[in-house]
Amino acid sequence: MAEAAIMAEGLGKRFGPVLALDSVDVELPEGGVLGVLGPNGAGKTTMVRILATLLRPDRGRAIVAGFDVAEHPGAVRRLIGLSGQYAAVDPFLTGRENLTMIGRLYGLGRRGARHRAGELADQLGLAAAADRLARTYSGGMRRRLDVAASLLAAPPVLFLDEPTTGLDPHGRAALWQLLSELAVQGTSLLLTTQYVEEAERLAGAIVIIDHGRVTASGTPDQLKAQAGGDRLELHAVPGEDPRRLADALASLGTGQTAIDEAVGRVVLPVADGPAILPGVADRLAACGLRVADLTLRRPTLEEVFLALTGQPASGAAPQHETHGPLTTPAQPGRGPGSAP
Repeated sequence: MAEAAIMAEGLGKRFGPVLALDSVDVELPEGGVLGVLGPNGAGKTTMVRILATLLRPDRGRAIVAGFDVAEHPGAVRRLIGLSGQYAAVDPFLTGRENLTMIGRLYGLGRRGARHRAGELADQLGLAAAADRLARTYSGGMRRRLDVAASLLAAPPVLFLDEPTTGLDPHGRAALWQLLSELAVQGTSLLLTTQYVEEAERLAGAIVIIDHGRVTASGTPDQLKAQAGGDRLELHAVPGEDPRRLADALASLGTGQTAIDEAVGRVVLPVADGPAILPGVADRLAACGLRVADLTLRRPTLEEVFLALTGQPASGAAPQHETHGPLTTPAQPGRGPGSAP
């Protein structure tokens, strides 16, 4: 078994009356990618700040790259890269100067720092703007510059706290490609995100955190299995109200029925999809209802997240509307930015 790049046991952190982390355990093998999913305010950033030595835990311990984060923070910092939630760049330097400065702080020579800066600017689509002041960059460009800074010294362990927030689809795809290549090359990645698609695409293992606690962990397939059963997905005939379908079939399901009125879709969790199909046909016939399409499938990771946290991943485009209100509280606070 690969040695752990990150091992945290029983991490706890309180800010006054707020319990931000409550006995959190996480493990990331060397060369692996761990996705940390959770709604706003779940404790993801607090966990990253502890692992990156920017906060001390109130209890528990964490080992990163072989060193205890509380006892040997300097050793940990030499072996990690960090991109926080908010871009931490000097607006009065050019993009190239920002990257070269960070490279020099990492200990790279002048020539090596400039070469690495140019290489990363090209990889992240910043080459054309590399010699412009960072204050002229868009928010997405600053985000890419900040991520590039975290990669300058090719650290063996990399923390990325919601790295694609604010990026357009092209920038997100480019960063996903770069992170996939880094993982293949052996970099250990811990990625916090609110994009379910991002976690599923990049991470070999996923941890879901809610209210400071780990509510589930495993591979994407294992998490989907935890959701249980199948999903019966029906589309109403155009012009008909999908809520009539939902009301007619609700008693056949094992959980909350989801409705997307915009596209006339109804999704019903069921214990045994194939066995329930005759009953579905009988119920539809008895109610005089027709469907345009009917599909039986496994639950998606978005549906698992919803079931475990009671709210959708706020960074993902909403796919359905549910019976009963769902709210996503705003998360106050600041991200740490890049740190050598």
